[in-house]
Amino acid sequence: MDQVSQVREKIDIVGLISSYIPLKKSGRNFTTNCPFHNEKTPSFVVSPERQIWHCFGCGRGGDAYSFLMEYENIEFIEALRTLAKKAGVNLKFTSDAFSSSKKEKIFEVNKIASLFYNFILLKHQSGKQALEYLIKKRGLTSRLINTFGIGFSPTGRRDLSNYLINKKNFSKKDLVDAGLSYEKDGEIFDFFKRRIMFPLIDHRGNIIGFSGRKITDDSFGPKYINTKETEAYHKGSTFFGLNIAKDEIKKQGATLVVEGEFDVISAFSQGIKNTVALKGTAFTEAQALLLSRFSPKILLCFDQDEAGFTALKKSIPIIEKRGLSISVVILDGKDPDEVIKKDPVVFKKAIKNDIEVYDFLLDKLIKENDTQEASGKRKITDDILPLISGIQNEIVKEHYLKKLSKSIDTSYESLLRQLNKKEDEKKEKVFKKIQVRDRREILEEYLLALILQSENPRDSFTKSKDILSSYEFRILSVGKIFAEISNFSKEGNRFNLKSMSAILLKELLPSFDKCFLVPLPKFENYTKYEEEIIRVSKELRIFLLKEKVKKISTELKGKNTDILEIEKIREEITNITMQLSSQ
Repeated sequence: MDQVSQVREKIDIVGLISSYIPLKKSGRNFTTNCPFHNEKTPSFVVSPERQIWHCFGCGRGGDAYSFLMEYENIEFIEALRTLAKKAGVNLKFTSDAFSSSKKEKIFEVNKIASLFYNFILLKHQSGKQALEYLIKKRGLTSRLINTFGIGFSPTGRRDLSNYLINKKNFSKKDLVDAGLSYEKDGEIFDFFKRRIMFPLIDHRGNIIGFSGRKITDDSFGPKYINTKETEAYHKGSTFFGLNIAKDEIKKQGATLVVEGEFDVISAFSQGIKNTVALKGTAFTEAQALLLSRFSPKILLCFDQDEAGFTALKKSIPIIEKRGLSISVVILDGKDPDEVIKKDPVVFKKAIKNDIEVYDFLLDKLIKENDTQEASGKRKITDDILPLISGIQNEIVKEHYLKKLSKSIDTSYESLLRQLNKKEDEKKEKVFKKIQVRDRREILEEYLLALILQSENPRDSFTKSKDILSSYEFRILSVGKIFAEISNFSKEGNRFNLKSMSAILLKELLPSFDKCFLVPLPKFENYTKYEEEIIRVSKELRIFLLKEKVKKISTELKGKNTDILEIEKIREEITNITMQLSSQ
């Protein structure tokens, strides 16, 4: 057995997944709300028998490796390492085998680059000006600098590149892949030059990229530049400081989200250690999902300018989809770093007096618009109704709709109609994207699920097969699985799910697993369960018979031929229909 299989065999998928999210026993499986999309009814199923998981809401699924890769946003090699450690398996791969992962190589080169930048800042003459700026103008201590791994990229065009290639034996490609260098006319140059360097570290402790800030605001170039998008760094999935803040976030049950690196560092220096900085101009779904794993509440502390307000509005529906509570921390026209330096107590008080985001928005819109004029009412409702529409909790949604009604002197009923109109438009767009399946396809998968989850799958299959003789499945994968079960049974094999799944073609396993995991209705007893198999089989047989009638009718069209066969089939359809209606 290879090591990947050995680790998989030793890992209990129920134990693994329940260490991340709570699972509830449901029949032979376990269920919970999916961690990868927002839902009210649990559709995430874990099978201890098959050692697999599947979400019937978003369609994701797989084994222990795929869960860890999806949940932690890591590559297979890293998932293998983690699970091997849990399973107590000593991997015998060489370091070269691991280094084949591009992402792993980026982590490695970034770690060395971070140490280089930190050394330049603290120990080298070329970092002297930057160090003075951080200590004298920004109020940082050497302890804070080391806690956040801050460094400095020197002025030279190839200082870092030469060091990594000549001293640490990295290739040009390694540096370019990591976004540390770029190539031009066959030569390689440092991407970051003369900038204060903030390492961007994921929640697992890997350095995925860097953010570089100018020493002085009047120098050439943008104030901040970030690592370009790489295999490891994706701006829309990243926060600065999460690796340091995550434990405090869990402890406090809330995440304070600010805009800048210095905001995070200043907050940390005053004991506010649940603070992270958003990378990007507004929240992405990936960022909201990531924070939802650590706390149920988000405190947004964005700049109080137009750009900050726009970012706030864009972020709300994305965070709301995750079912998180959202509040706003109000600072009078200054960023957290400025406020903390002037008076830390003011900042702490602002956090303590956080305002529910919808209260903040409504108050702001009412102040800025004339609620006595139709144009003012329209502006307010156009801005806030789409956001109220996205509120997951219906009681909270009604609360803010009533507050809006009172604030702009407009009836609750008319606002509700307008809200429903917007929600209907949204649903219509979604509906157009959905591929509607007919009843026959639903029944085919349901029948396979009943058979696979039966106490006696072989017996259940035989009962169904006797009724569905010569039936052609519309869902090809389901039909192929039925054929494989039939062949497996003919050979006299002892029927069990593990041996059955082992002989299936790889492309059939998703359908097999889906039908094995899908939650079924509860039945009073096994007799009722068997009756359901027969009922579904008979309903599917009607589809078969109707197709026969249609085919024969087409063939006989225009011919004076005996149509006894059609009548015979129609009689069978009538009999089966009567049997079904009497059940």
